[in-house]
Amino acid sequence: MMTAKSQTLTFSSRPKITAGMSVVGEREGNGPLGGYFDTVTRDPKMGESTFEKGESVMLDKAIRGAAAKAGKDVFDIEALFAGDLLNQLVSSSYAARGLPVSYFGLYSACSTMTEALSLAAALVNAGYYSTAACATGSHFATAERQYRYPLEYGCQRPPYAQWTVTAAGCSIIEREGDGPAITHATIGRVVDYGIKDLNNMGAAMAPAALDTMLAVFDDTHTSAEDYDGIFTGDLGRLGGEILRDLCRERGVELGQRYSDCGEMIFSGDQKCYSGGSGAGCSACVLNSFILEKMRRREYDRVLLLATGALMSPTTSCQGESIPAVSHAVILENDI
Repeated sequence: MMTAKSQTLTFSSRPKITAGMSVVGEREGNGPLGGYFDTVTRDPKMGESTFEKGESVMLDKAIRGAAAKAGKDVFDIEALFAGDLLNQLVSSSYAARGLPVSYFGLYSACSTMTEALSLAAALVNAGYYSTAACATGSHFATAERQYRYPLEYGCQRPPYAQWTVTAAGCSIIEREGDGPAITHATIGRVVDYGIKDLNNMGAAMAPAALDTMLAVFDDTHTSAEDYDGIFTGDLGRLGGEILRDLCRERGVELGQRYSDCGEMIFSGDQKCYSGGSGAGCSACVLNSFILEKMRRREYDRVLLLATGALMSPTTSCQGESIPAVSHAVILENDI
């Protein structure tokens, strides 16, 4: 049975993440988490003729690699929940066309990974599937020219801007198996504090992360102290500081247990401004660093809140503000 309580779903069968796979670009591989990633590619086009094709290949490698690490063939995957940042989800859809699985194309911007985990866990928990894959990816070159400026333009950025991560990550979700359980999923609400600056994603998304985090604590009767690690998807350094301040105003002290995937993935000397962003950001950190820490039992209970800015180039040109959403999952090791 699955029970709904406010925004949070509780999964009684405790679906497991039995394997994870991460594929990243050269800049990401040279960052602080480089030793945790499964594959670091030096070719941003992955041997293809365009960056978009390369992004699709990264997703394909992540999906097939995760299946292999779980001891399965792609034919064993019953459903794929995948998304990216490009129009019509072309990276995910083109990756899916070569896979013999039912396909759910998802878009929740940079929060797509936790949306995928939430939906997959719900359907596995309900018994509709026994094995599902959740995958998201992003690419600096493809996102930059879709959402901002042509790459050749060489546009300068303010220091609070973020760098879209070139990465893909995939998790295999199974009803039975070894690995951290997805015990809860909190489905976020769309929050808009009126931010219009396309370079200031952290400020736009931090209120959404706060809204979902407070819903998690309220719905599950937990507090920040009950988690070994709390991770947001890609608020970056500035957005992470804003979230800490917003939490502090409400009497919540996150302390050393809190980190942001976008801040973790690049070091200061890599000149990536406020840190990383993109649908592949939380996906690759989850399927490398976080799962490895849980495997080693350094973390037994983790709260992951991926965050997404839901604007488009058209709405931004029309002067609209940037709505944001954050979906969360709680991961727990079996005692």
